[in-house]
Amino acid sequence: MARYGLRLIVLAYLAFLLVIPVGLIFWRTFGEGFGAFVDALTTHSALHAFKVTLIVAGWAVVLNTLFGVLAALLLVRHRFPGRRLFDALIDLPLAVSPVVVGLALVLVYGAFSPFGGWLEGNGIQIIFSTPGMVLATVFVCLPLVVRAIVPVLEELGDEQEQAARTLGAGGWQTFRRITLPGIRAALGYGIVLSLARALGEFGAVAVVSGRTVDETQTLTLFVEERFENFDVHASYAAALALAAIAVASLLATRLLRPKDGI
Repeated sequence: MARYGLRLIVLAYLAFLLVIPVGLIFWRTFGEGFGAFVDALTTHSALHAFKVTLIVAGWAVVLNTLFGVLAALLLVRHRFPGRRLFDALIDLPLAVSPVVVGLALVLVYGAFSPFGGWLEGNGIQIIFSTPGMVLATVFVCLPLVVRAIVPVLEELGDEQEQAARTLGAGGWQTFRRITLPGIRAALGYGIVLSLARALGEFGAVAVVSGRTVDETQTLTLFVEERFENFDVHASYAAALALAAIAVASLLATRLLRPKDGI
């Protein structure tokens, strides 16, 4: 009885926290038919929000993938002063609120800061534009690729890499033929996680974007703006699109998850 009671509590918790709210969004989205759903997502503002979201998320994933691979190799294959501090700093985005991240970026790159003012004086705008949104998204997704690759690199060891270098292989050749095939699954897993996190980011992007409709509005900001302006159907449609992307990402992570459970 205790076992069944525990299962019932867990299922009820998931139902009220996840299944019922998402189910209501699905029901209200298609309450007026599939045509209304398509119309809500094909307006100029919705399509522009999709475009901005894909641009920001795409750049964030590319930058985090490059940094994640380099940082993982640095942490696992090298010993240097400050390594533990560097390792701890990578996890900082998990502890800091995204809103705080956005505010920090405004203080550094805003027009009224010394550095941000100098950039804008030279024609480079960071805050309230795409570069600032990319920076904010990169920060919140920073640990995901690194933490997916590090355990796999530790398990692989460096014996094969040393053997390749002994036989005359260069650094890039060793990475391409030995290291990359070994971390391919973990790298794909980290990329998918990073993409899902980037597509759904709200807090940091809301601070640095300015929330300008048809200019710096991502899909998550579009959901909030449409809901506040009583266009609930468009808000539900965009929210359902985000939920569908999240489910697809979840399925992808299950397929790409390394066999050791990382």
